[in-house]
Amino acid sequence: MDRAILNPAVRPHRAGPLSRLTCTVGLGLLVGALGACSGDVVRSLASDAGYGPRVVAAPDFVTDTRNKAQPDFMPVGVDAPKRPVRAKSVLGQKALEAELEGARGRNEARGRAAASAGRGAAATIKPAPAAPQ
Repeated sequence: MDRAILNPAVRPHRAGPLSRLTCTVGLGLLVGALGACSGDVVRSLASDAGYGPRVVAAPDFVTDTRNKAQPDFMPVGVDAPKRPVRAKSVLGQKALEAELEGARGRNEARGRAAASAGRGAAATIKPAPAAPQ
């Protein structure tokens, strides 16, 4: 047992300011390095020591229903493959323009037919009489 705790007259040797500074800086660097590091090394060490989350195996129905082959979706963070851009020829542009103009004409004709049918149906409907006040 240390006598310095029991007898206040006997004081242990205190470390000098340089030694204290070195110890504080070293401790600060260690805490900063471990605190800022969230990599797999620290995580695996913590989980191996029993402080991290426990690894739980997936239930049987999950492993049975998952496809063993490559998934159909693109993983996060991966860019889609570049597709070659092909410009349309002059004939292709004219054909596309004619097709779109034809579709616009058909849609406008359908709109006019629907508007005239709506006017004819609205003429036969009489509003309900107002309630007496």
